[in-house]
Amino acid sequence: MEPLANQIRPKNLVEFVGQDHLVGMGKPLRLAVEQGHIFSFVLWGTPGTGKTTLARIYANAIDGQFFELSAVSAGKDDIRKIVKTPTIDERPRVLFLDEIHRFNKAQQDFLLPFVENGELVLIGATTENPSFEIIPALLSRMRVFVLEELSAENMSAIIDRTGFELDPQAKEWLIAMANGDARQAITMIENTSRLYDRITLDTLKETLQSKFLRYDKKGEEHYNVISAFIKSMRASRPDAAMYYLARMIESGEDPKFIARRMVIFASEDIGIAQPTALVVANAVFRAVEVIGMPECVLNLAHGVAFLANAAKDRSSTCAIGAAMEDAKKLGNLPVPMKIRNAPTKLMRGLGYGQDEGNDPDGDLMPARLRGRKYF
Repeated sequence: MEPLANQIRPKNLVEFVGQDHLVGMGKPLRLAVEQGHIFSFVLWGTPGTGKTTLARIYANAIDGQFFELSAVSAGKDDIRKIVKTPTIDERPRVLFLDEIHRFNKAQQDFLLPFVENGELVLIGATTENPSFEIIPALLSRMRVFVLEELSAENMSAIIDRTGFELDPQAKEWLIAMANGDARQAITMIENTSRLYDRITLDTLKETLQSKFLRYDKKGEEHYNVISAFIKSMRASRPDAAMYYLARMIESGEDPKFIARRMVIFASEDIGIAQPTALVVANAVFRAVEVIGMPECVLNLAHGVAFLANAAKDRSSTCAIGAAMEDAKKLGNLPVPMKIRNAPTKLMRGLGYGQDEGNDPDGDLMPARLRGRKYF
């Protein structure tokens, strides 16, 4: 009953497919494996690109005691149990923490001293930008390796490893459907083989129909749904916005990604028409961060209803866009003397800082932009 993906999982770099920029000859992860270099690191990449497999290969290379946890369900007690596990022949404890971005700040703070003092070699796996999701103190003690989406050639080689024969048309369709996710392709083959006698284009499509809503975080549908979500709020259509929110949640989107887009929307589209929208959006983001799934769905729904129904004003968004265009096009224009900083008597004598900006009719723009209006 072991899943096919586990059965064919590469055990060394010779069998591993893809990520040549990390595991090719002379590349950093290959050198770490070959030299047994012990350090903590983060693997950042889309689903099915080899994060778990690379973690296992590395742990074997340094003869580590391998522990695997998912940040979705694990907590501090699980970490304590691993740290208290006696070491065998002083082998390093290697903790592979999948979806490390789901650990909140308190949980990451708890991890920090064990990584710092070497009790744990931490390998984090994430589909989200580590700069946003991992606390600076922990991230500074880890290297970040970025995994690339698997190419069509990589996917073809992995499909061949399953041992099932697919005709060219079926293989081409499967590669396009999986969109760089090796695990999804392997699971599709496994499910199709159990349901039907043969793996063909038609049986693959039939199997797909019975699966959950497809929503690839880097694929076209991802961008279609998030675009529809934003545009529904912009058009003040709360029902449509709520539907697209539900689509994202049901398809496994990270709730913090959704909340982050809501914070941006509050300033970009609502702006000065209802300044408290930014306060609400930030409160939703914080609630999502602290509470997590599934309860934070209520916080997201509350925030979406508020933002969709709020008055809209994009004037500040348009203003900063125009101002940045002028700054880029015209370069460092001289600041008018009357509003420059005047820390010395000599500078004040030269006319620095004579206007404190209290004159509502005064033009404080550089000379080349006199009279320019952004609002």
